[in-house]
Amino acid sequence: MSASAGPTPEQARSGALAAALCYFLWGLVPLYWKQLAAVDPLELLAALLARTGGFGALAAVLCDPRAVGTHLLSGTLLTLNWLVYVWGVNAGHVIETSLGYFLVPLVNVAAGRLVLHEQLRRPQVVAIGLAAAGVALMIWQVGRPPWIALVLAATWGGYSLMRKRSTLGAVPGLAAETLLLAPLAVGFLLWRQAAGTGALGRVDLPSHLLVLSAGVVTAVPLLLFGYGARRVRLTTLGLLQYIAPSVQLVIGVWVYHEPFARQRALSFGLIWAALALYTADNLLAARRSSA
Repeated sequence: MSASAGPTPEQARSGALAAALCYFLWGLVPLYWKQLAAVDPLELLAALLARTGGFGALAAVLCDPRAVGTHLLSGTLLTLNWLVYVWGVNAGHVIETSLGYFLVPLVNVAAGRLVLHEQLRRPQVVAIGLAAAGVALMIWQVGRPPWIALVLAATWGGYSLMRKRSTLGAVPGLAAETLLLAPLAVGFLLWRQAAGTGALGRVDLPSHLLVLSAGVVTAVPLLLFGYGARRVRLTTLGLLQYIAPSVQLVIGVWVYHEPFARQRALSFGLIWAALALYTADNLLAARRSSA
């Protein structure tokens, strides 16, 4: 599928399914990162960048200077998003990281409307307004600028836009992003080991095994995201995003017992009402189209 051609109904359905699965798996990731709290987040990210990708995709990207710039920017945004997310989870801010990903759909909707000129139906506008009200209420209840949430929303929203505009598929795109930053990652890992502060040889065996599996844990959701992002509208992609923070919120409250005031129930009621309205509108539109 070319970057300018619209997706077929079959592509849109498969893209939506891939994106939904990506977000569900992404919501479970705090359970994994919590087991690696003893490892520096910077080192974890460097290990991921050094291990992921394929040189064939990188060679293709290097032939196009514009593609180099696009994927270097998207890779940088993704790396910053990962770094803040891992730090936030291991520092005991799982609920605030979920707030950041609740904000992402609003960033995606703004980009879809202002940058890609996507049109919204009236029920979609109402749904986005309800979601915005719910997120704004959550921010007010935090009582301080939620910088973790804001950075996560900005970096992932920017990454979504870059992947939407990319001409590469899911696997080549992820490979290009990681390999363009791999030299910096390898240099950082070597410097940490030479300085005697690297995790290799210092943490226990289970932590070593978990670090080695980090590439698979993070790459699978990203591949699903890359596949889905090029086949669905940014507005649809944005509201599917609510799956991940919902799962993260449950983990933060029920697994790690982070503080969560009952007053926040109103915020989540507004968000789930927005999701219900948006889903109903999409189902009606699909039935009309098929008819």
